Amino acid sequence: MVEDSLRIVGSKRSVLAMNRIVNLTPHTVTLVCGERTVEVAPSGMIARVSATSQQVGSIEIDGFSFPVVKTVFGDVQGLPEPAENTIYIVSTLVLSAVQGRKDVVAPNTGAAIRDSEGRVVGVPGFQVL
Repeated sequence: MVEDSLRIVGSKRSVLAMNRIVNLTPHTVTLVCGERTVEVAPSGMIARVSATSQQVGSIEIDGFSFPVVKTVFGDVQGLPEPAENTIYIVSTLVLSAVQGRKDVVAPNTGAAIRDSEGRVVGVPGFQVL
């Protein structure tokens, strides 16, 4: 948890004076701002989206049959109800399943900062959908 101030301002959403950030992913989120970084450790709780797979066909390659599945996403599990002055960090998949929640963000992995070997070392901020 980071006990600090967070301000998110967007064209459709405005969340002001949040002072509690709860990381509901299994990974430390490293935020990069210039030469400075802030790490938000996992809270120990993980928000997930349930999923099931249904085989819809197969593809034959060199005599081998490979299944083609359709993934069907279900309910979100492990995401607390909104709490005053609290922002929840979740995966992009969870974020897409709870569109409309103003207290939920995901790391902006589309603009991830990578090391010389291409590994993600941090993100410049958060995303909303």
